[in-house]
Amino acid sequence: MDTGIGPFGRFAALVARDLRLALRHGADTLGAVLFFVLAGSLFPLALGPSPALLARMAPGIVWVCALLAALLPLDRLFGAELDDGALDQIMLCGLPAPAVALAKMTAHWLTTGLPLLLAAGPLAIMLGMRPVALPVLLAGLAMGTPVLSLIGGMAAAIVLGARRGGVLLPLLVLPLATPALIFGAAAIDSAQYGLPYKPDLLLLAAFLAGGLPLCPIAGGAGLRAAVA
Repeated sequence: MDTGIGPFGRFAALVARDLRLALRHGADTLGAVLFFVLAGSLFPLALGPSPALLARMAPGIVWVCALLAALLPLDRLFGAELDDGALDQIMLCGLPAPAVALAKMTAHWLTTGLPLLLAAGPLAIMLGMRPVALPVLLAGLAMGTPVLSLIGGMAAAIVLGARRGGVLLPLLVLPLATPALIFGAAAIDSAQYGLPYKPDLLLLAAFLAGGLPLCPIAGGAGLRAAVA
């Protein structure tokens, strides 16, 4: 039935719906941010208090912790709605399946990726990262966290309904997200030591530009298969 709402309105309504659900169940977002901070805080205890060593490893620590934290809410991205039948209703909202997948990925970034981006600065300062590298860190994560949401949402849709999907999900996400981790950490490392960092950021931007159309298409195919 035509409700008079255009595709963009339906897309925004779906994103807003997920944001309201995230506010009601704020433990997922809080848990991801706390995991990010606590996991990063463990590295000084394991590596020792050497400021030079921590500053050298800070880029990799921040990116690895962000990647692992982004994985935490993925098993509930589609799974809960598949179990209670809401996913079937969402697929009938008038949006194509890739747009539905993109809306869910957008909501995941707003509720997980954006808080991780905000928490990354204090964690990097705690680890002794040089101040000159902080803008590069934030720029990289501003592109890298959407990549994690795109890849994570695609993988969550593909394994939706599969047996042991929770085990398959990280095995699918981690290899695909590795290039983003490499480019992001390399850009920060270069900035700390006065080396050119723009090539790494441009590669990260290219990775995001490639994932933006491809991941929703693959995620939409997974959603269609799950509700068929």
